[in-house]
Amino acid sequence: MSSMKEKFVKKIKLWVRSILVVALVATTVSSILFSNAAPAMARRGGGRIGGGSFRSPTRSAPAPSNRSYSGGNNYYGGGSSLFFLPFLFSGGGGGGLFGLLIMGAIAAAVLQSFRGNADTGGGITGLDSKVTLVKLQVGLLSSARELQRDLTRLAQEADTSDSEGLALILREATVSLLRHPEYWVYVASAKEVAKFEQAEQKFNSLAMSQRSKLNSEVLSNVNSRLIEGRKSAEALLTPSALEEDPSEYIVVTLLLAAAGDYLNNLPQIRSASELSQALSSIGAVPSDRVLALEVLWEPQSEKYTLSSDQVLSVYPELIRI
Repeated sequence: MSSMKEKFVKKIKLWVRSILVVALVATTVSSILFSNAAPAMARRGGGRIGGGSFRSPTRSAPAPSNRSYSGGNNYYGGGSSLFFLPFLFSGGGGGGLFGLLIMGAIAAAVLQSFRGNADTGGGITGLDSKVTLVKLQVGLLSSARELQRDLTRLAQEADTSDSEGLALILREATVSLLRHPEYWVYVASAKEVAKFEQAEQKFNSLAMSQRSKLNSEVLSNVNSRLIEGRKSAEALLTPSALEEDPSEYIVVTLLLAAAGDYLNNLPQIRSASELSQALSSIGAVPSDRVLALEVLWEPQSEKYTLSSDQVLSVYPELIRI
């Protein structure tokens, strides 16, 4: 009986030792994985600049006329409608059915005036107008480190509160890209023309899909809200992390919603010359046509770039030019 008890105790001890060994191995492996993942996450940290607003046109009343009442048949032009109203409600001969007919005519004229004003005042953001949505993505060699510095400075200093500030960001970003044609390696582009009432949803969906490619946004300036991580990407990198897995690329993404069909002739980009033309056209969009803008780039840190495998896995739509 005692021998059976001893055997049972030995088995229990063996199981406990096995469990402890497995737990120790699992802890060691997880610590190694997470210690390596932290620099990798930092290297994939990106930057973001943008903002914008899709607003329906304000339907305001027509401006008052400076003309005074001059009699004749101008019953509802200028200030004559105020002169005529007492007659309608005086209870005299002008009342009754005739007065209601005149009131109906005045109401129709006022409504027509509102419609006319909305059609002319709604301008390029009218509900029935068109919005061009553009995505342009450029993969550059790691030698274009200056581009990362330019975009970081732009994010820290730019005014993203209105269309003029967004247009300036768009020009600066496209100029920075145009300065480095010798480093262009990959490109991806897409364009869609949507109705104004659908454009905001489509743009937001496009922006979300591109933002989700970043592991984190270590620097962001959107709608005048500047957010910088407590530790920038380069602060999290160790010398050993910088030496392993040689890096090659930087990826910049431009997302633009422009009122009208201003960029209707933008081609599907498949060459460096077409990319140069597209950047010039996008950068020249007037501020009054910029509805929304997103500029994303990764890595944000100029201390690191993306490997070839990362580019191909995260941005499979890129093609070599």
